[in-house]
Amino acid sequence: MNVSIRKGTKTDIPSVLQLIVELAIYEKAPNEVEVTVEELLEDGFGEHPRFKLYVAEKEGAIIGIALYYWKYSTWKGKCLFLEDIVVNEEYRNQGVGSLLFEAVLKEAKELKVKRMEWQVLEWNISAIAFYKKYNAQLDEEWLNGRLTYHQIQEAQLRN
Repeated sequence: MNVSIRKGTKTDIPSVLQLIVELAIYEKAPNEVEVTVEELLEDGFGEHPRFKLYVAEKEGAIIGIALYYWKYSTWKGKCLFLEDIVVNEEYRNQGVGSLLFEAVLKEAKELKVKRMEWQVLEWNISAIAFYKKYNAQLDEEWLNGRLTYHQIQEAQLRN
């Protein structure tokens, strides 16, 4: 399969959003996508970028993405968080996800990050098997915490 992997650009963002929506549908949360093209452009390519991405391209069409950002561990130092790998359904199980994952892994290696992290849904058996091919630790000890936008806005602060 003739697929190229490259850093994402501003012009890729509409296709990126389409893949994000496709992922939400796959993960049984089609109504959860709130991000817009404008927000992705600002957050990825604005004055203070909040994420980076790689894209998988075939014959001029974006067929996959790997979106990641930097985080910091008080114990370890600089870390990379892989938010999502998304591959268009038509191209899954053809090695595209591996190409994207390895592009991010190569960058993590070059930048000598202390840890590369991601999350995987417990029911996503194919994704779990994919990550296990890389001898990844899948941690059952840590729980994920989260506050939504509305919870943050409605939070009662002491000050």
